[in-house]
Amino acid sequence: MSIKLRLTAWYSGILAVMLLALSAAIYGFVYFNTYGDLKERLMRQAQQVGLKTDFDYNDGTLKQVLGGPAGQSLFAQLYIYDLDKLIPSQNMSEINLQFKVPAKADAASQQGFSQANYGGNPFLIYQQAFDVGTSNGNYPAVLQVAVYTGEQLSLLNRLKNILLVGSFATLIAAFTFGLFLARKSMSPIGMVIEAANGIQTGNDLSSRIEYNGPPDEIGRLIETVNSMLGRMEGFYRELEDSYATQRRFVSDASHELRTPLTTIRGNIDLLQKVWEMDPEQSRMSEAEIRQLSIESVKDIADESKRMSRLVGDMLSLARADTGRTFDKEPVALEPLMTEVARRASFLPRQSEWSIGDLSQMNGKYIVGNKDYLQQMLFIFIDNAFKYTPSGEVTMDAVFYQNQVGIRIKDTGIGMDRDQVPHIFDRFYRADESRGMTEGIGLGLSIAKWIIDEHGGSVEVVTRQGEGTTFIIWLPLLFAPPLE
Repeated sequence: MSIKLRLTAWYSGILAVMLLALSAAIYGFVYFNTYGDLKERLMRQAQQVGLKTDFDYNDGTLKQVLGGPAGQSLFAQLYIYDLDKLIPSQNMSEINLQFKVPAKADAASQQGFSQANYGGNPFLIYQQAFDVGTSNGNYPAVLQVAVYTGEQLSLLNRLKNILLVGSFATLIAAFTFGLFLARKSMSPIGMVIEAANGIQTGNDLSSRIEYNGPPDEIGRLIETVNSMLGRMEGFYRELEDSYATQRRFVSDASHELRTPLTTIRGNIDLLQKVWEMDPEQSRMSEAEIRQLSIESVKDIADESKRMSRLVGDMLSLARADTGRTFDKEPVALEPLMTEVARRASFLPRQSEWSIGDLSQMNGKYIVGNKDYLQQMLFIFIDNAFKYTPSGEVTMDAVFYQNQVGIRIKDTGIGMDRDQVPHIFDRFYRADESRGMTEGIGLGLSIAKWIIDEHGGSVEVVTRQGEGTTFIIWLPLLFAPPLE
């Protein structure tokens, strides 16, 4: 059974009990008030007869007591046991009505009110036993005073029918409208179920539940579900982007690995073919074979080094993806920059290498890892050398507020502005052809990861044909360690 049916059944059951209790209370109130007046009237008339201890009964009626307009709706009879004398009221004689007389021994025990039907007519009878004084002495007798209750019974029957029919009709109407309201109130829950089914089937995570009702429990539930859907959509998109990045990474890595592997395999096949040839059938001299072998081995060594660099870079990015970090400690800037400047002068280059004033870094510290900082700086410097076939590459430092900016500037080929947002993507190359410059496009991605791990940022200024400037901003440490 659904929730709306259970709620409707509970409400209808409670309403039915309440209607039953109300109907019983109304019926009891009307019943006791109606019969209470009649009983009081009968007792009063019986007392009037009982107070008359000496009266004449020779005429055979009780008109002395029940006569007059007030007694027209009352009926009475007096029965004297020892004389076997029945004295009815005048109206009973007129309609030939006679009540059943109890036995003499039971007269005292059966005193009180009772209801009986005579001739199909209902009567409320009050019965009282007492002694009647006559001219011949006192005799035990029983007095029965009654009133016709047909109108009262008809009224009570109509009231009972009205209450039953009204309660039943009210219950049906309440069940119908309750079911309607329950369906209307629970309809937002149906939308929540549909949205959840949509998520389960994976059709559309951008769907939201529209709700224009009050901010009640249902409204808060829908708001929570919509918020949950938004977060799930964001997580799903991030997961899709992650999968897309992973697929692109694997594809690009496969492409980069295939080239050196092809070169290595080709050189090995060539060497194997040359060295397996019969010297008598060979057209190459021993010196030519030796020179060819040296060149092939050199190509194999170069491609092996390239593969080693690629695997090392991929390992660094894999560590970055898994959230692994490195130990940090206060690092003095001047020794770090001096060491990087000295070692950078030995890198392969065709441009001039210029160092700015590094004395201003004396006494300045940052919190980081020296090895990773050196790796990051060498990536930017080597990148500047690659894209500066002629001109100059300069490294210096600037300070702004609480940060140090390591500036690496070249006068090389530069980039278009629309390329700048992608230069830190993996395997991205600013030049259209991968063969124009050496590299695999992972260096700047690794450098960006190292900068992020140090809580820094990088600024890029470039123009096509005029060169590129990278400024690596790192937070300064204001309490350098004691030396």
